[in-house]
Amino acid sequence: MTRSFSNLPLTGVKVVDFGQYIAGPAVAMLLGDLGATVVHIDPPAGAMWDSPANATLNRNKVIVNLDLKSDDGLEKALALCAEADIVIENFRPGKLAKLGIDFTAMRQDRPELITLSIPGFASNDEQRRELRAFESIVSATSGVFTDMGLNRVLMGLNPSFSPLPLSSAYASQIAASSVVLALQSRQVTGLGDQIEVPLAAAVMEGLCYNSIKINDMPARYLTQREIEIERRRIEGLPMNVSYEDLQELLDPFFRSYMCKDGRMFYVVCPSHKHHARRCLEVLNLYDEFVEEGLTEEDDTYKPYAEWSSDTSLGVYPMPKEWADRIAARMKEVFITRTSHEWKKLFGRSGIPGAPQRWLQEWIHDEYAETSGLMIDVWDPVYGDMTQPGPVVWMEESGEEALRPEPRRWIEFDEALKILKKLRTEIPEPSEDTAQEAWLSGVKVLDLCNVIAGPHSASYLSRFGAEVIKLDPSKPLYDSWNTVVYGMSQMRGKRSILADIKAEHGRKVFEDIVKSVDVIVWNAPDTQIKRVGLDAERLRKLNPNALFCKLDCFSGVQRGTRTDYIGYDDLVQAITGIMLRFGGAMDTPEEHAHVGTIDVMCGFGGALAVATALYQKHRFGRIGRGRTSLAANSGLLQIPYCYDYRGRGLFDEPSGPEANGHDDLSRFYSTASGVYVLLSAYESDLPRFRNVEGMEDLPDVPAEERAAYLATAFQTFPATEWVERLRAADIGVAICDNIDALRAENSRIADGTSGVENGSFSFSIYPDHPSGHEITQLDPYAVRTVRGKVCSVSPAEKFGASTRVILKELGYADQAIETMLKSGDLSVSWSDEYLPS
Repeated sequence: MTRSFSNLPLTGVKVVDFGQYIAGPAVAMLLGDLGATVVHIDPPAGAMWDSPANATLNRNKVIVNLDLKSDDGLEKALALCAEADIVIENFRPGKLAKLGIDFTAMRQDRPELITLSIPGFASNDEQRRELRAFESIVSATSGVFTDMGLNRVLMGLNPSFSPLPLSSAYASQIAASSVVLALQSRQVTGLGDQIEVPLAAAVMEGLCYNSIKINDMPARYLTQREIEIERRRIEGLPMNVSYEDLQELLDPFFRSYMCKDGRMFYVVCPSHKHHARRCLEVLNLYDEFVEEGLTEEDDTYKPYAEWSSDTSLGVYPMPKEWADRIAARMKEVFITRTSHEWKKLFGRSGIPGAPQRWLQEWIHDEYAETSGLMIDVWDPVYGDMTQPGPVVWMEESGEEALRPEPRRWIEFDEALKILKKLRTEIPEPSEDTAQEAWLSGVKVLDLCNVIAGPHSASYLSRFGAEVIKLDPSKPLYDSWNTVVYGMSQMRGKRSILADIKAEHGRKVFEDIVKSVDVIVWNAPDTQIKRVGLDAERLRKLNPNALFCKLDCFSGVQRGTRTDYIGYDDLVQAITGIMLRFGGAMDTPEEHAHVGTIDVMCGFGGALAVATALYQKHRFGRIGRGRTSLAANSGLLQIPYCYDYRGRGLFDEPSGPEANGHDDLSRFYSTASGVYVLLSAYESDLPRFRNVEGMEDLPDVPAEERAAYLATAFQTFPATEWVERLRAADIGVAICDNIDALRAENSRIADGTSGVENGSFSFSIYPDHPSGHEITQLDPYAVRTVRGKVCSVSPAEKFGASTRVILKELGYADQAIETMLKSGDLSVSWSDEYLPS
């Protein structure tokens, strides 16, 4: 779409989108919401995925129908690409090139062009690159369905299906951020790039907190569920725990409670110094438990053996005896009020908690509407629609992003005219402006905690950014939340510990702010203003600094819950993800993967930073990028997150018994006892004529297909069926698991990023700074031709760089020792890296 005048940051950027299904169109949607002009190309018969979700995915786009297999269609497609800044596709590796749209050749003629490919599996993955890589196939192959969390393992539900398009959601944020990072680099160098983001690599990055292996993990970090799983495995007992019994293995500050109105309320405050205490105070239980002996350790970073008692309020996980006592009383109190009352009491008291809601309720939630998290868009097919609002926006132009143009079908000549009307202004390439990596020389201050914000800054470091992580001189979170998560989100950073509310800490904080290009913080507006990082005061400290904010609930516009604090889990609760996963109001389940929305929001934060940098280079505007967990939930649920007059029931697959989308796309058990995931469409039925043992499937009535397939799959082992079905180009996969993928694709860390290693790549760090051997996923989802992707350094101990950073700021040795002695700054939270 073209706009006569716009403050949106990507105004003037021209995109040609060949994408189908979710990932490719979603990237172009994110760019379009930020102001890019997008021409989307569909086959003559229309989109390959016929879904109302396309109304959202193709907003702010004009659509041209072209037959790329014809000379005329190819010629027109190439003419559109010749005018583009960015070209996007998400087919199997090499498929578009075979049709005559060759990105490598295009970039030889136009080195300023940025191309993006999002294949299912990496182009350098010889084993899998040619597979029919639908969303569920990628998930099954990447261990998603067999690693659906401790709950599903204990309930014996393995593999377990999720309808959420995790691969495409992660890939679209990673790919969009990489494209805009390349775009801002082009404003400096005049050179574009050729980028690949495989779905499999993207979903693995999304699950990096699940796949990390820490040898000799101290027992204090094992949850009751992990202990129970190990006990059952040692004693040879089945995994058959009921949902009700499973709840009693959960931490009292990390579970749902039934309220007076028949709704569950999710409490998530297990590891902050103050949240658990505030929770008990609001419930009028704090004094009662203190009298019974519940204590709070002054220093929970000491070895557990040195604690004065067996637990400390605000530390996760709690010992079972205390967990049971506290949970029993919390149940009694929660039932006395409605979920709406508890929502207000928790939100106003600064306690993370939220009521469980269905997606249908969230779409029409008053706060979601007033904040811009859900917006009304007229669509030429469905009429007035409610769709997810912008996922990433700039504060100064966010209001404009709330008014997207509906998709519009046009002819080729008009599309070409739209693109030709816009001029691309970039510098001439020269050796003087060459960059090794997209963010070479960019300095970032990371003030974030938990996962989303810190992960965002860590992601930036792989593209050459210099990142300083600043944390309080005394920790507010327990070591489970800082050090264990930090193994992943502290990579590529240097750490300094300073109390920015104290005299010396404040001075150091301001000196760092003056020295950086970008500041990233996951905090509510009220906290940002208190420390002086609102737009007006930041301009006085550093007029050129860009600010990126991530938080839990915010949208473009302020609302009643904008400043409520919260975590990934709470957004899962209010947007219907937990009820979909659990299947009913009285059986909500957290979507199992650690940081399901957190990590995606982190990539969204990187997109906000990239956008702010591009806007600064292109227009000279100093902006403030924004995203939130709640905004990202719309992208994660995009196949279902919409409403319009005449929409059918919200009856997508849900609950623990769901095993797929339909009879042609679901799990089937084979003769070897191993499950396979079949992923086929009605249009694939003729292909089964070529599958020995399933030749008759096209003739079987639709209502009898499940029985036919279930019987057929029992006649041969999984490997045989996979071979037969793939030979007929039918989507199928054995459900792999993350442990096996890690074991098969690990190497001793060798200083490379892993992008050369196919769809899966892990590094083993025998000499990790923690003293533990650590195996973790490589930073490998983004593959480039020009810009370098760096191998990030392992996570250093919190505070390890305090002295070095102070010296770089110009402080003398004596002054540094004085500040450290005051306690305003610190070089460590504990003697041990990972408190034992």
